[in-house]
Amino acid sequence: MSKKPLIGLNADYRPAQKAGPALTYVPAGYYNAIQAAGGIPVILPPLEDEDDIATALDRLDGFVMVGGGDLDPRRDGYQLHSSVKLMDARREDFDRTLMKLIADRRLPVFGIGSGMQLLNISQGGNLYLHIPEELPDALPHRDPQDPEHRHGLNIVFGTLMERVYGDGEIRVNSTHHMCVDEVAKGFSVTARCPDGVVEAIESNIEDWFAIGTQFHPEADSASALDVRIFEEFITGVQARCGQLKMVA
Repeated sequence: MSKKPLIGLNADYRPAQKAGPALTYVPAGYYNAIQAAGGIPVILPPLEDEDDIATALDRLDGFVMVGGGDLDPRRDGYQLHSSVKLMDARREDFDRTLMKLIADRRLPVFGIGSGMQLLNISQGGNLYLHIPEELPDALPHRDPQDPEHRHGLNIVFGTLMERVYGDGEIRVNSTHHMCVDEVAKGFSVTARCPDGVVEAIESNIEDWFAIGTQFHPEADSASALDVRIFEEFITGVQARCGQLKMVA
């Protein structure tokens, strides 16, 4: 029986408030999905020392970058939009360092929501900061009154997304106002909303298994098919582990 891969998860962070102490937390859907797909989740708090992060990554076989608040566009040379609700700076510092180290060592990675956005930015892509303004003809991608809001999905054939969904009508959850604009070099779009908004990307880099979804296959509003993305990710991680053993 093959050894289960260790899959890292970055944790969100909330500073101390009058109502209580500082918190580090991860929605259970992420680690439940990893376990169900055959991996062992390992949660990393927002570490501040780069060497500590590297030491942790040495022990992991893959990583899932979770969603959360918005990335600060000023860190990438853009102005702050009024719609942006920033994630805590401590988490963003951690996430950006973490993604750099993941990319440097070509560790398999699955970015979800803002995790996909960071994957794209870290490799030279960029983002639309507010879909309703920058893409006024787009469908609604977030409904504050409906956490179950969904839209259609058009997949690209010959990709991981096709292996997950196959033929037929596809609908996925949607809770975002930012999205990928220019796709990073070395990556391709593998799914879009019918309005053209990028919903999934995949690495074309030969030695790096890296994927991202703008929608959330770990959420309560996900379908059984959505969760299969985690199975494909774990399969890809296991394949890389096997390749590394052959080289060793």
